Amino acid sequence: MRSFLLTAHTDILESLRAKWFLAYSLIFGSLVALLFVFGLTESRIMGFTGLSRLMVTYIQLAMAILPLFVLLTTVRSVAGDREAAVYEYLLSLPIGLAPWFWGKLAGRFLIVFLPVFLAMLGAVVWGVLKGADVPWALFTYYTGLLMALAWCFLGIGMLLSTLSRSADVAQASAFVIWLTLLLFLDLILLGVMIRDYLPPESAVAIALANPLQVFRTAAMLLLDRQLVMLGPSAYVILDAFGEVGYIAYALLYPTLLGTLCAVGGYLIFRRSDLP
Repeated sequence: MRSFLLTAHTDILESLRAKWFLAYSLIFGSLVALLFVFGLTESRIMGFTGLSRLMVTYIQLAMAILPLFVLLTTVRSVAGDREAAVYEYLLSLPIGLAPWFWGKLAGRFLIVFLPVFLAMLGAVVWGVLKGADVPWALFTYYTGLLMALAWCFLGIGMLLSTLSRSADVAQASAFVIWLTLLLFLDLILLGVMIRDYLPPESAVAIALANPLQVFRTAAMLLLDRQLVMLGPSAYVILDAFGEVGYIAYALLYPTLLGTLCAVGGYLIFRRSDLP
């Protein structure tokens, strides 16, 4: 446990000194500031007002930024150390492979999640000071969604990092993965598959295997209980899961996917030719 905590602490310190972390924090802090400047806390849409409206908008923006940042910064974790030839030094230290790998994962999770969470928490604190009603249920749910999304792409990033032999290859692979998921983000894009006589249930199942689509649909659910914006595919989703069931699925599936990818990455890392 001591080796695990030391590795996590080291990764946190290393990330805090990196320029990407400064840019990452400024982006999410600026998003909340701009949403306040443009008066989203005073607007109304479909019954959502004040902080509820701000959170709905913020979560959609986070979906576009968070996965790419997590992937591009995480894939350098193992591949970067391999390329820099520091493994021989690391293996000479009294730290096992498991504490090093999982400690690095835990430290990176805190680094990528905290700026996103603190920006949203800052909006809530500001709203309380202004006397606005705080939608605590929405805040808790969106916090869980952000944790699940960050963990999912962190696990994918660690898997890609262990599979790649150089940092450049790892980053290129991460970008390709993100673009592939983005192409299948909207269920409308699966119209071609449905036109080729694929059953709608199968098309929706393929779409919901995409963590980005899961996150996006879950964020819509509290704004639009009937998922009218998704069109006919909403009937398939709600009939299969129900509202509560889909909320649970949106929290558990990305977390499980990220965990499986991280475990796979660790097994490959442990069996690979480290030096």
